[in-house]
Amino acid sequence: MFFMATSVQAAGPKALLGARHIGNGWAVRSLLRVRRRSAGEGPWFRGRPLAAILVAVVLFAGVFVLRLFTDDPADVVTTLYTLPIALLAVTFGLRGGLLSGIAGVVLVVVWAVLRDVDISPLGWAAVCLPLLLLGALLGQASDQIVDSERERVALERAAERQRDAVEINDTIVQGMSAAKWSLEAGNIDRGLETLSDTLRLAHELVSDLLRSADMGPSANGSTRAGKASDTLPG
Repeated sequence: MFFMATSVQAAGPKALLGARHIGNGWAVRSLLRVRRRSAGEGPWFRGRPLAAILVAVVLFAGVFVLRLFTDDPADVVTTLYTLPIALLAVTFGLRGGLLSGIAGVVLVVVWAVLRDVDISPLGWAAVCLPLLLLGALLGQASDQIVDSERERVALERAAERQRDAVEINDTIVQGMSAAKWSLEAGNIDRGLETLSDTLRLAHELVSDLLRSADMGPSANGSTRAGKASDTLPG
């Protein structure tokens, strides 16, 4: 720390202005990391739930049409209902899995009525229970995965903010040290200029950090930043 602060003092305001550009580049990189992570999170069906519903409806309809061409309750076409059920379960969790499982059972009942197929209670259980269990179990597992992923992302962002705070603190300490030594050496103009640049740089870094945490656009975040800038001298 002493060596870095001595280098800033020796170079004067130009070195601090260079550090300002480095800090701005760091803030942009931090913001881009957050955007890349947000853009890359999760598979397509979680980011486009309406598209997932549309695909599931098409699959349900297609399987139902295929099922109308056979009267065998044990036909393997019935197992194709697992495709839309699985899609909705991993997209919407337990609730989506249960509803899609019920939808599959309803379509099986409609098929049995239209084709006038006589199915024994054991046959109904063999056809319907797997659809319901698949939706419930897969939906519950999907909910647990989503919760775990949210917790992991929250921990990663907290660690990233901590690293950013350490970098901001180091930058401010270096600038303050350089300003202090300039003032002690009797170079009042350089000391005041260094102090002013340090305060301005600190404000910009904190503002970029707040924006990268999705706090900058909010009114509360802007108010806090404004109050902080009002309290800074120079």
